[in-house]
Amino acid sequence: MSIPAIQAKIWNGRIPLEIKLAPSESRFFDQGEPYITSCPRLSYLPLLLPKLLAFFSSSLIDPAVKSSNGWFSFEDVPLRWHYPVGLLYDMHCGAKQISEVAADAMQKQGNLPWKLVIHFHDFPENELVKLDESGNVLIDAYMNNVKEADFLRNGSAKAIMSLSKKNSSGLWESVASQDFARFQRIMNMLMSSSQEIRHIPIRVFTPISPGSENQAPKIIQSLFAPSVDDEVLTIGSALHSMLPTLFPDKQAPVSSKPVLHGAVVPLTAPLEEILRCAAYADGWLNIVLSMSN
Repeated sequence: MSIPAIQAKIWNGRIPLEIKLAPSESRFFDQGEPYITSCPRLSYLPLLLPKLLAFFSSSLIDPAVKSSNGWFSFEDVPLRWHYPVGLLYDMHCGAKQISEVAADAMQKQGNLPWKLVIHFHDFPENELVKLDESGNVLIDAYMNNVKEADFLRNGSAKAIMSLSKKNSSGLWESVASQDFARFQRIMNMLMSSSQEIRHIPIRVFTPISPGSENQAPKIIQSLFAPSVDDEVLTIGSALHSMLPTLFPDKQAPVSSKPVLHGAVVPLTAPLEEILRCAAYADGWLNIVLSMSN
């Protein structure tokens, strides 16, 4: 499968959601009907807020709330809205053992649709950043990640900073509207196939275990060049360097597996190839660790 074909498949990946209004905010004992939707893996939860407010408006005890007041939780844990939906799902539902056919396996395990709760009151200010009505906070969070990834790839943010205002705003607009052709055209200006990459923008997330007192994800980052002494760096080599206890073998998983977009990544896969075909829309490789039984 070609790189564009893989990118298109990832872009079209979706997660079914079942969203209910927080019981304390509903005028009805049974909370009423849930909001059912299918959300792109590369999208962001705050983009759903205007539709959710309209859907639940007749059920709200306080009809004066704004969509920017909204926040989401899963099993009483506030969801960090600045992460893509697919990454959030893998983080919160990836603690269970995952197979190579992750989507089908999870559906059989009863994890789908992903059941979330929407709140418009009692914002957890110690855990989340508040949104604004204009949407600028969300856009800024996305663009800051894009700039950071660009800096790591090139050694400077010259590429992203040299984009025209139209293309810079178009990058986010293409994500929000799910316009793959437009997104790919702009992203190719930042990471063309001929561009030499200095470092791989990679973050590794340990899974959030149900019942754990600390529900903040542990994020591990390190600087990796695509190759060292003419030896191509693999995902296994990178994980062995960062987490040698979990990945004592660079080629075969022992106690943990790397998951990207809901699928297990072979440890022998070259890191640069994974970046070029499977980075998130902000330019990062966000790897979630799935712990084996």
